[in-house]
Amino acid sequence: MYFLKRLLTWWNSQTINTQVFTWRKGQKVGEDDQGNIFYQTADGKRRWVIFNGEMEASRVSADWHGWLHFTWDEPPTKAPLLHKVWQKPHLENLTGTDAAYAPAGSLRRAAPVDRSDYEAWQPE
Repeated sequence: MYFLKRLLTWWNSQTINTQVFTWRKGQKVGEDDQGNIFYQTADGKRRWVIFNGEMEASRVSADWHGWLHFTWDEPPTKAPLLHKVWQKPHLENLTGTDAAYAPAGSLRRAAPVDRSDYEAWQPE
């Protein structure tokens, strides 16, 4: 069953074609803190990532995203980006999970704020 999933779908893991292409033409460039592995062809014209686990594009950090999209030539393993002290570490998209952001008036909060009547704006 696992082989059939890999043969026909791309979201469970890399497909067989991607695995063969990576084996034949891929040069490993680096790996991020989540275990995702980044490759490029010998001529540097194609770049791709093999995800470790779920294939979710938001799991790629900004450093590697810029390299994948040819924003800069050097990968973060050779030329790491300088991060400011106030910058938070990269997080994947948490939408749809229990850890997703819920503002004060959200019904998803454990204790939502009391709602009051709408007060329309009146010009002075």
